[in-house]
Amino acid sequence: MKRKLQYRLLFALAVFAVSVYFFYPPSEKVKLGLDLKGGIHLVLQVIIDDALKAEAHLLRDRLARALEEEEAVFQEIRVNPQLEIEILGVPEESVDTVEDQLDGYAGGYSYRSRYDQGRQDFTLAISSAYRKEQANLTVRQARETIQNRVDQYGVAEPTITVYGSGEVQDQIIVELPGVEDPDRVIKLIRSTARLELKLVHPARGGPYATRQAAEDAFDGSVPDEYEILPYRNPSEIGSRTQYMVVRRAATISGQHMKNARRTQDSFTGRWNVTFFLNSEGRQLFAPATEQNVGNPLAIVLDGEIRTFPNISEKIDTESAQITGNYTPEEAEDLALVLRSGALPASIRIIENQIVGPSLGMDSIRSGLSASALGLLLVVVVVLFIYRFSGVNAVVCLVLNLVILVGVLAYFRATLTLPGIAGVILTIGMAIDANILIFERIKEELRLGKTVRSGVEAAFGRVFITILDTNITTLIGSLFLFQFGTGPIRGFAVTLSVGLVANIFTATFVSRTLFGLILQGKPRETLSI
Repeated sequence: MKRKLQYRLLFALAVFAVSVYFFYPPSEKVKLGLDLKGGIHLVLQVIIDDALKAEAHLLRDRLARALEEEEAVFQEIRVNPQLEIEILGVPEESVDTVEDQLDGYAGGYSYRSRYDQGRQDFTLAISSAYRKEQANLTVRQARETIQNRVDQYGVAEPTITVYGSGEVQDQIIVELPGVEDPDRVIKLIRSTARLELKLVHPARGGPYATRQAAEDAFDGSVPDEYEILPYRNPSEIGSRTQYMVVRRAATISGQHMKNARRTQDSFTGRWNVTFFLNSEGRQLFAPATEQNVGNPLAIVLDGEIRTFPNISEKIDTESAQITGNYTPEEAEDLALVLRSGALPASIRIIENQIVGPSLGMDSIRSGLSASALGLLLVVVVVLFIYRFSGVNAVVCLVLNLVILVGVLAYFRATLTLPGIAGVILTIGMAIDANILIFERIKEELRLGKTVRSGVEAAFGRVFITILDTNITTLIGSLFLFQFGTGPIRGFAVTLSVGLVANIFTATFVSRTLFGLILQGKPRETLSI
């Protein structure tokens, strides 16, 4: 055997061995998609206006404190329905102070002013570029928060991607294969888990029996810096909802928290959640409690007051507790979402598909049966038409499939039902390449060439055709991967890998096998 032929054969065997090593055993190495393994497919939409509204109220509160520290005079500061901050009734002597403060937000905001009855009103508005930046940031934060929650829950191989049209992609596609309790996971993902500690109004905070009663306590109009939130006594199961008046801007929030865990009261046996503040949270919490000793502090979770203990002294500790009638699973889930961070905005479920494991197994069986039947028919037809040379095509086809599965396993690519369709298409493309080679060999032999020279000439002339055919299809599959989602990408990945493997087997392996057949004594005929 010629040395060059030996090297080619060893290289082909090495590729085969490495591919087998990558995917064996397939039950552990091959990653199955949602449609084959079962699980959840969700399309979520992030309500970006929620985050922009919260940002506007925080900015309003920050501006109010800064202007009060500078002793600037103004009649009112509020957030209008367009989420603009309005500073009303500024006298002439305070105009420069207000403008200096507003100039500090020149990067993402712009302001305008107008005179009204001898006083000046200012309106601070977010710029379109900064609004877009904040919207994209909100979606990215939501995606990372969902990713953290899913990871802590323990879902293996989740797929979480941002998707959507327009300037802001506000949708998140979540695929979680192998989930056994879909309802619990959906609740876990949807939970905003926005933890906030807010000061209760010192004189008229409540609780009140109805929302109207809370408004009546302020002559029908609650100040803009306060809001009415529902409260339910956690120690009374089935208790009626009451209402309290609290500061709209939080003293501290979930972003100031570094950890949370489920705990159990040693006396009552109830499950609670203890959370721990980071250094920034302690720095904000200590002076706020010191200045409000004797006033209640509301612990607000997802817009609902859970408890409102009185501040008896300055609090400079790093831990606090949320109490309630939680089951162990509810307390664990609440601690989990608090650890992973609050969603920056609420989310809406646009699409919810649950694939059962039995349906996934049916898909696997159907896909494998279709692939096996297609492979068998191809092998029979090729052997019937091309006789002994058809064995060459069968060997190349098997190696093509081995390389395909090996590459998918190595890169942890997901095999989906459309991916199996890509495998079937790969079988057709592989046989097509071999047919081109065989028919070209026949043509060369009919021209009177010897078997060896006919084979060499056929491979030399058909190489460009095979390369062109596969690369053209490969370009199409790359576009499918770039612009497709989920199953479409699975099809594109499988087909792309199969096409590259096909170029290798059809032009390198097939030529090597013919070289082994034709080595030694010259042949006068070829079984083809």
